[in-house]
Amino acid sequence: MKKPLLFKLLTIGLLMLLLLIPISMIGNSIEERQRYSESVVQDIAKSSSYSQTLTGPVLVIPYIKTERIAHLNENKERVIEEKQVRGKLHFLPELLRVDTSMNTELRKRGIYRAHLYHALNNIDGNFVVPDQFGLGDALSDYQLQPAYIALGISDIRGIENSLSLQWNQATFPAAPGSQLSALGNGVHIKLGAVAAGKRYDFSLALQLQGTGQFNLVPIGKETHLNLGSDWPHPSFIGDYLPVERSINQNGFTARWQTSFFSTNMAELFSHCANKRECGAFAQSQLGVNLIDPINQYVKSDRAIKYALLFIALTFAGFFLFEILKRLQVHPIQYALVGLSLAFFYLLLISLSEHLGFALAYGISATACISLIGFYVSYVLHSVGRALGFTFAIALLYALLYGLLSAEDYALLMGSLLLFSLLGAFMALTRNVDWYNLNNAGKPAGEV
Repeated sequence: MKKPLLFKLLTIGLLMLLLLIPISMIGNSIEERQRYSESVVQDIAKSSSYSQTLTGPVLVIPYIKTERIAHLNENKERVIEEKQVRGKLHFLPELLRVDTSMNTELRKRGIYRAHLYHALNNIDGNFVVPDQFGLGDALSDYQLQPAYIALGISDIRGIENSLSLQWNQATFPAAPGSQLSALGNGVHIKLGAVAAGKRYDFSLALQLQGTGQFNLVPIGKETHLNLGSDWPHPSFIGDYLPVERSINQNGFTARWQTSFFSTNMAELFSHCANKRECGAFAQSQLGVNLIDPINQYVKSDRAIKYALLFIALTFAGFFLFEILKRLQVHPIQYALVGLSLAFFYLLLISLSEHLGFALAYGISATACISLIGFYVSYVLHSVGRALGFTFAIALLYALLYGLLSAEDYALLMGSLLLFSLLGAFMALTRNVDWYNLNNAGKPAGEV
């Protein structure tokens, strides 16, 4: 290989490395704007309410237990000492049904926005109190106190209505605080005495505001959640996916169903309530995340990952014109075209904050393609060559948009694109005599 060609290739490589500096700066700007956007969403949620998680209801019966301990006194006589220990009996629902109707609300702060929801939750089901409260013959050692229902609500600021519980034929008002550490924040409803071996039906209407996510801990022996919303872009999250779901442009509906056999909830709750080992219990959830499909920062970040590839392909196009058409393209001209490709991403992020990603992409790409087309018409000394080069750049931008839109097929599409471009480059240069590339006269290769 001749030294001028080697020098040109090294110069092009150095230019690509130098262009990584502005690309990196633009990438950092995208990350900074994304962090600021997320902080604004958190500020909006802080002033209203965060994502919501419902846990419960749980039937709680406080007790005072008399424990007897035998030991020897100073005279070596066996004596029995009594002491009283306080604790709580916990009973999970036999059946828990939650019917949730969710309406979304868009709140803006400047150019940033957050999606809030208002969820009407109709909660019902039943408890079955076991015979002798599950204590057997030891029941005589227990002094049972008035029972209450505990309901965990992760952000109680989102409660929008006064709560009352329908308990068989009686109605009881709710009071702040779940009174059960395993559930965290929430409310409790005092019931009075409950009878062993009896079934109790309950129902409760809860109007709840939240931001982003809605979750439910499937605490019932059998749990059903039916959720409908006007938001058309749900992401179902948690350990359990819906057994049925329907999504269209007007919103979505989803239905979950779990049992103790699939959740192991009784054991998880027991570990949390008695041993304070609550990690697995707290993480055992099902629910939905109301995602924003037009998150311009995520798409812009994905787009900038292809910046070096774009620059390399554009420089490869210039290099083809040099070796096939005997043109001389100065490194400064390479650098200016590379900078215009880098500035595409700055235009993209700045416009997408105001216009949306698709329109911003179209405007930014059109501006860069037009600028490059105007410039290369002079660099290549031909309007026809410039049109062909510009068409190739426009095709690359169209393919990039396709890669960004098709997340599941991005790797496949990218692999096919690179393989096709490599094949085209090899076909165009198949007759090039690289050793005599710098000789004057007729071109060494024909296309």
